[in-house]
Amino acid sequence: MALPETIAFGLFAFVTIASSLGVVLLRDMWHSALMLGVALLSVAIHYVMLRAEFVATMQILVYVGGVLILITFAVMLTRKDEPAESAEVTT
Repeated sequence: MALPETIAFGLFAFVTIASSLGVVLLRDMWHSALMLGVALLSVAIHYVMLRAEFVATMQILVYVGGVLILITFAVMLTRKDEPAESAEVTT
């Protein structure tokens, strides 16, 4: 393995681990879903580096395209808006 490939592997391994930790540790569901997309994309990049282009394509189409869109819709539909500050009425 050449030095540039080793550096790229280390960089994307760090991105994968950091974004996976972000999925678990972030409190906001929207940011967790975005971190999941980053983690899935970086796994697809690992597949490309292993010269498994078909598996990388399926990773992007099925997981990033399908599952992440489903999670995004679920987050958007179940997200609770913060109540607006109501004007206090004094009597």
